Amino acid sequence: MILSAAIFVTLLGLLGYLHFVKIDQETLLIIDSLGIQMTSSYASGKESTTFIEMGKVKDVIINEAIYMQKVIYYLCILLKDPGEPDGISQVVPVFQVSTEHLSFFSKEVLFTFSSSLRIHRYLCSVGM
Repeated sequence: MILSAAIFVTLLGLLGYLHFVKIDQETLLIIDSLGIQMTSSYASGKESTTFIEMGKVKDVIINEAIYMQKVIYYLCILLKDPGEPDGISQVVPVFQVSTEHLSFFSKEVLFTFSSSLRIHRYLCSVGM
């Protein structure tokens, strides 16, 4: 009886992991006049979509985090604060699962992403 309950709970945990956590594919769609659409497809087939209006985008940055003994780089979008013109209201990571290294965020990728958002100040501030 206890073994059956343990197996049942394990199966429910595995199904929950596949449905809510395990991401298979992430896509990014940028439309100059409208905004940015980010879609995540999970292992269970569920899709989650986030849309950011172009008027809310302030800048695009490469952020870094230290996890255990390695540095992880990820692309982020800074959103404008409606109450304060120079402020930032939120930092939104573009991809939830990033297995790439800094070489993925090459000069061409940042230039393409920034030019489609019409943000050229970022590339000049990094010195590329």
